[in-house]
Amino acid sequence: MTDHTPIPKLTDMAHGGGCGCKLDPAVLSQIIDKTDALPIPAALMVDASTRDDAAVYRLNDEMAIVATTDFFTPIVDDPFEFGRIAATNALSDIYAMGAQPIFCLALVGMPVKTLPLETIRLILKGGSSVADQAGAPVAGGHSIDAAEPFYGLVALGLVHPDRLLTNAGAQPGDSLILGKPLGIGVFSAAMKKGILSPADYAEMIASTTRLNTPGPDLAALDGVHTATDVTGFGLLGHLKEICEASGVGAVINRQDVPVFAGAKTLVEQGVRTGASGRVWASVEASVDTPAGWTDAERDMLCDPQTSGGLLVSCAAGSEADVLAIFKAHGHQDACVIGHLQEGDPKIGFG
Repeated sequence: MTDHTPIPKLTDMAHGGGCGCKLDPAVLSQIIDKTDALPIPAALMVDASTRDDAAVYRLNDEMAIVATTDFFTPIVDDPFEFGRIAATNALSDIYAMGAQPIFCLALVGMPVKTLPLETIRLILKGGSSVADQAGAPVAGGHSIDAAEPFYGLVALGLVHPDRLLTNAGAQPGDSLILGKPLGIGVFSAAMKKGILSPADYAEMIASTTRLNTPGPDLAALDGVHTATDVTGFGLLGHLKEICEASGVGAVINRQDVPVFAGAKTLVEQGVRTGASGRVWASVEASVDTPAGWTDAERDMLCDPQTSGGLLVSCAAGSEADVLAIFKAHGHQDACVIGHLQEGDPKIGFG
């Protein structure tokens, strides 16, 4: 690359961005469901069978190791912020299991003949800054020369086996609490169109780089039964996974779901991601749509979140304690959005 060669925008170098570039949920299910299962060691407490956030292996009666990986193509053009967002998103799976991160490995794919090395360095620096903030330094990793830029982490954490949070422990009567507003996918789509306001961009960065640190404290509460993080499959997709893994139904209070004000305006103007349509196709059969439901509401509930909030189910009497933990960790928008009930694993609305 010569000094006269323009530096391409990161988001122009990839066909998708953030968690919106995940495989279609229906396609992923077909791949996994048709893959021959191998014998599961007794110590492997959580594997891919329930579509949970991470794998968990019991080391002894006091400790289990939680392992996950997450990487994606750029969701923003600022390389340092892209690295921060990708690292925050990867570490979220550890927190969602109630674990404390301990260290990470970097996964790096970069078109080294197209991107300046300083840009790549800034991406890695951004990711390392978040990992250090989480107390889980990047201790190594792997890199390749790739056609599209991507970055993420392998993240490892520790949890007491009796305090592990999975998506299979939800109970009828539980309240549903969401830790962050929806709308990151809409913001990303608006940015690609060049219509995202500076204020909305600032909200996007603040949310996607806010670590889901409430996880371990939530796991210490007896009333908390389940947690997952809302990412590429949207609120409906990840709630569907909880319902199926736990054998419960869900009711969402439509008016209580937190949404970024700017994202609400944009989606009502027709801004949406291609991924939201794919998410809807994968969950439609499990959703009892209410009268008067708009396309904008559907798109927001299926909006792919990058580094989204924790979705928690807890006993109704634990709501205040759960919300207090969220707010103590800086998640001021956390709120109750519905409840779980007996019956088929379907999602309805109140």
